[in-house]
Parts: sequence; C-alpha cells; structure tokens
Amino acid sequence: MVVFENRLPEPQDYNELSQSVGWGTEPDGVVRAALRGTLFAVCAFESGRLVGHARLIGDGALFVYVQDVMVHPDWQGKGVGTQLMERIVEQIDTLKQRSPSLRAYLGSSVGRESFYERFGFVTRRSAGLGAGMVRF
Repeated sequence: MVVFENRLPEPQDYNELSQSVGWGTEPDGVVRAALRGTLFAVCAFESGRLVGHARLIGDGALFVYVQDVMVHPDWQGKGVGTQLMERIVEQIDTLKQRSPSLRAYLGSSVGRESFYERFGFVTRRSAGLGAGMVRF
C-alpha cells in the first residue's frame, strides 16, 4: 500500500528516485540546498521506500512552480502520479485563497502534457503566452 506524506524526502532517497526516472543524481549538498527552497512537498512511500515525489517552489504569492514530479517506473500507471498532483493542486488552491493573483507553472516532459491538463494546466502557447524557455 502506498502512503503519502506531506514532507521532503531525504537526499539519498531523492537521488535514488531521480536516477530511476532517468534524471540522474546530484551531490547530497546540492539536493539539500534545492530542497530547502521548497514551499510544499509530498512523498509517496511503499514499505518505507520512496516511490513518488512532487514539490512546489517559488515565492508563494505571485508565482509557484510544480517541480520534481517523479514516480518510480515500477509504480507508473498505478495512480501515484495522480495522487501526487491532487495534493499539489490542493496546495496551489490554498495559496490562491490568500493570493488570488498566484500563477502556477510547470515544465512538462515531452508527451506528458495531457497528464497535467487533467489538473487544469494549459500550455503557454495555448494561453497566448508564447513558448516556455530555459537556460542551462
């Protein structure tokens, strides 16, 4: 049975999950620093093992970003991602009650856009806002 907890993962668990979804790993210190910037996090555990994770980052007033939506390949298609996103959207809605101008963004992996559309997200292009961009 998968148990959901509103908390941050440990860096080692984060890296193991990130590796399992093909995103690689980062040094523990980098992961710790990144996680410190989190506004809200939810973890999915099965028998004590991290099998899913998602978090919100941002200023919590005008902008939040859905970050690190990860589900271990063994648990994909079993509703874990949906439950993670339901908790994320619930938190976004709570923040919007305090700050109605809040905007929530995310960067979808190619081919996963329809998953996020189920939660009310639209592409920037369909909203007339142009493409999202990134700098590496």
